[in-house]
Parts: sequence; structure tokens; C-alpha cells
Amino acid sequence: MKAVVQRVSEASVTVGAETVGAVGKGLLVLLAVEKGDGLREIDRMARKIAGLRLFPDERGRMHHSVRDVGGAVLVVSQFTLAANLDKGFRPSFDGAELPEQACRMFDLFCQRLMAEGLVVATGRFAADMRVSLVNDGPVTFIVAFEAEGDEVR
Repeated sequence: MKAVVQRVSEASVTVGAETVGAVGKGLLVLLAVEKGDGLREIDRMARKIAGLRLFPDERGRMHHSVRDVGGAVLVVSQFTLAANLDKGFRPSFDGAELPEQACRMFDLFCQRLMAEGLVVATGRFAADMRVSLVNDGPVTFIVAFEAEGDEVR
């Protein structure tokens, strides 16, 4: 499982002319579910993202989590993060989880974030989305966990 986590002052995702998800101050999470990912990775990723101290304290140090600052999280499925670029110039997506399974895991991940006390908005799984954001900082991190073999089926 891989995620790109960006601290934002605002972010939104549209499908066609419809805004399907939006947040103000908080995080934008681009999430890729990979083959072999399971409940451990979902739980671990949700706990990690909920607890990441990416927001500044009064001295400007990254000391507060999104929960601490009352922020929200916009989660967007992005299977392209699972691409393998080792050979040639065309990405291989063999490592990405199959869409039906990835959709279930994406939903579980969002539920876990909500269980962590966060307000969560989402994009629309497998849609052609337009993501807009104002990256605050900029602050961007990549979080990745290797699958431990407890697949969700």
C-alpha cells in the first residue's frame, strides 16, 4: 500500500462538472492498493496518516496532527502509484490490486480514518477525476507499507 500525503489549505476532486469531495485545512491522500495488501496495511496506514504530525505549532515546528488541528482528509484512489517503472518507458500496473478488490479496500481505509475521529471526503473510485489543491508549505510525504499477506477477500 502506498500513499502520497499532502498538507493542504484546501483540496477538491471533481468528476465532470460535479464536485464529489472537498476539504479545507487538512490532508490530501492519494492512495494505491497493491496486490497482497490486507487489513494490517489498511489499519497501519490509517493510524499512520491520522497521527502524522505535519501541522505547525506556535514555533513553526511540525508538531500537530490533522486531528489536533481539526482538519479533514480528502482521499483519492490512485492506482498509478503502484506502477513499476523499472523496464522501458511504459509503466506496468501488474502490482496494482484488481479494481473490485481495491475498491473494497479503499472504502475500508476511509472507514478506518473515520474511526480515528477524522472527517473524510473522497473522490469517486475508478472515475476520471480532476484533483485541485493548495499545497500548504509545500509539505508532501510518501508513505508505503509492504504487504504482510492477510488479504481482504
